[in-house]
Amino acid sequence: MKISNYFLPTLRQAPADADNVSAKLMFRAAMIRKLASGIYEWLPLGFRVLKKVEQIIREELDAIGAQELWLPVIQPKELWTETGRWQVYGKELLRIKDRKDSEFCFAPTAEEVITNVVRRDISSYRQLPILLYQFGLKFRDEIRPRFGVMRAREFYMKDAYSFHVDEKDCLLWYDKVYKAYERIFTRCGLKFRPVEAATGAIGGNYSHEFMVFANTGEADIAVCDCGYAANVEKAQVKPFEPSNSSADFLPLKDVHTPQKTSVEDVAAFLNLPASSFIKTGFYTADGQTVMALVRGDHEINENKLMSVLGCKSLERADEAAYTKAAGCKAGFAGPVGLNGKIKMLADHYVKGIINGVSGANKDDFHTVNINLGRDYQPDIFADIKNAGPGDLCHKCGSLLKFVKGIEVGQTFKLGTKYSASLKCEFLDEGQKNRPMEMGCYGIGVSRTVAAAIEQNNDEFGIIWPAPIAPFHVYLVTVETEDKEVYSKSQQIHDTLLSAGIETLWDERNERAGIKFKDADLIGLPFRIVLSSKTLKDNEFEFKRRRDKTPVRMKLESMPALIEEMLREIKGA
Repeated sequence: MKISNYFLPTLRQAPADADNVSAKLMFRAAMIRKLASGIYEWLPLGFRVLKKVEQIIREELDAIGAQELWLPVIQPKELWTETGRWQVYGKELLRIKDRKDSEFCFAPTAEEVITNVVRRDISSYRQLPILLYQFGLKFRDEIRPRFGVMRAREFYMKDAYSFHVDEKDCLLWYDKVYKAYERIFTRCGLKFRPVEAATGAIGGNYSHEFMVFANTGEADIAVCDCGYAANVEKAQVKPFEPSNSSADFLPLKDVHTPQKTSVEDVAAFLNLPASSFIKTGFYTADGQTVMALVRGDHEINENKLMSVLGCKSLERADEAAYTKAAGCKAGFAGPVGLNGKIKMLADHYVKGIINGVSGANKDDFHTVNINLGRDYQPDIFADIKNAGPGDLCHKCGSLLKFVKGIEVGQTFKLGTKYSASLKCEFLDEGQKNRPMEMGCYGIGVSRTVAAAIEQNNDEFGIIWPAPIAPFHVYLVTVETEDKEVYSKSQQIHDTLLSAGIETLWDERNERAGIKFKDADLIGLPFRIVLSSKTLKDNEFEFKRRRDKTPVRMKLESMPALIEEMLREIKGA
């Protein structure tokens, strides 16, 4: 492909609102443009990468017996009402009406629709298992879209769903997809790791996230030398068991803290460390208000809290519920005096707080010298905080390490959450109706493109892994006006194409420096340069994008080089 004929409007500077490495480079390399907040146009160069990732996914899923279909992105309210998610999903769900005032949503996911497909046409155990998948647009109305296509409102993904007669078969296929995902991300040339994950709004009771390692990643991953790995929302930690003595307890005292509601503000006001505070959170769990306590320098993990409570829905209590439970305005509640009035849960680390600080349950006051047992007693102690530095692995007791990552895929064992509510049933061998066991498996195709850039870049631009690069070779003709150089460049271009090596030929009438800068920015794996200087020695210049310096090679070595490049492109 001649670059003079290719739509490639590269930029010297990224837009001011490009807020991470991949967004900046995708704009500058003419991969994307912004249409609206969280909504992007994919230009030809970016679209080629998107489709290469898609094809790798397709090949690996087809290889395990999955079948591709295409589902509508506009979904009727009635299906979402059947599963109870029309209201639960919240404001991220884009709700729309047609001219008849019928209500629909723009798909953020497809559990309802795919389950409807299967319940309509599969009725016997003999037709199971089945694994169906699609590629398509999704829309989630993020309150603050950021990081370019990594957290956009509209995004491109692959979602797959499996249906089974029992949990054993579901886990068997879960493992097949899990291993297919490992092959997919390996073929994409990425450094990644599967980690245990929370199921979130999708539901289910067993899940893994596939994390691409990157220093700029948005997710924190807890890892242990024993092999345990989980995101911080899921990571379990060894319970903290202190040895406190009541001899150290000081008398309770209320301190005036006007307008100081956060742990940070009160800690600064009292000149005390955040770790001496008891942080409170009020939640509504299946309609009941509950109180959660963690150490002041820790964060409440709502997924863990929901699991401990065994509730179906959990959300932050509104101010009215907060005031009713604590008798004060938000920011001034504490555990003292609330035993028996509200269900109280505490993280294990709260046991270690001696003479702690929390709200006094009256406006503009905090209580100091709060102690467990003497002043309050939680109903339940459990691991309800995000894992963090200093925590120990719950499996082996070793110190956990934390690395940054980007989620590119997630697998879920859903159980019968959707099949039961939608009555997606089959007749078993005993002619009894039973709900199908389900699995759900997603890959963010557009996120994978961005994650690859976050993991593979330098100060000059992108460094594409060869299997997903938009083109393989950036061919530079230094003196376009030199007929001999141009003719030989055309010959090399055609030879590379006939060998299956996709080539972007920079034959523009521009300075060599401009061409080399664009080559580094776009980041194709290989660069070949031809000039009158190299040609007089019957040579060309070759450079891998990852290498610092080019090498001179004889023209007759081109066939051997082509074989070498093809092996790298195929990931061999």
